[in-house]
Amino acid sequence: MTERTLTVDSRSHPSGATVLTVSGELDHHTAGQLRAAVEGAPYPPAGTVLDCTGLGYCDSTGITVLVTAYHRAQAAGSPLVLAGLSADLLRVFRIVGLDQIFSYRPTVDAALEALAP
Repeated sequence: MTERTLTVDSRSHPSGATVLTVSGELDHHTAGQLRAAVEGAPYPPAGTVLDCTGLGYCDSTGITVLVTAYHRAQAAGSPLVLAGLSADLLRVFRIVGLDQIFSYRPTVDAALEALAP
């Protein structure tokens, strides 16, 4: 069996936004890593970007963690934008209705631009 891997890096952008970069496979084996990052993220007023450019797979457990991030950002008054979703993941997100709650941008730069006042 192949070991699933996920990395999550958090950084503060000069604009004041937080950028969480998620790479690998997001499933019930790895969701705890993103959950911990989501729970520890600052959610600044300038906004939060979830960079999913390196995300190759996301199951329902991963979707639950992403929705948790959305709720935490909303509670903090911090806009949240997903960036870099592959066409396959974007299709799945649309099928399950996540396009109704999340804002999407093709790149981190475009997401940061969307957050700019």
